[in-house]
Amino acid sequence: MLVIALALLQYRLWLSEDGLRQVWALQAQVTRQTEDNGAMADRNAALDAEVLDLKQGLAAAEERARAELGLVGAEETFFQVVPRLPK
Repeated sequence: MLVIALALLQYRLWLSEDGLRQVWALQAQVTRQTEDNGAMADRNAALDAEVLDLKQGLAAAEERARAELGLVGAEETFFQVVPRLPK
C-alpha cells in the first residue's frame, strides 16, 4: 500500500497539471513579468522627467519645437543642406 501511495504522489508531483512543471512555468512567467515591469518603470520615469521639464522650463518646449516642427528663432538664419545626388 505504501509503495502505491508513494507512486501516486510521485506521479502527481512530477507529471500532473498541478505538479512541478506548472510551478516552473509560473516562475518563468513571473520572471518575464518582473523584467517587463522594470522596463515599463524606466519608461515611466523618463516620461515623468520629460513632463516635468516641459512644465518648468521653456528650453525643453523650444527644443521639442525645433526638432519636431522646424522652429527657427527671430534672430536666426535657417540653412538647409541638400546632399548631392550620385551620378
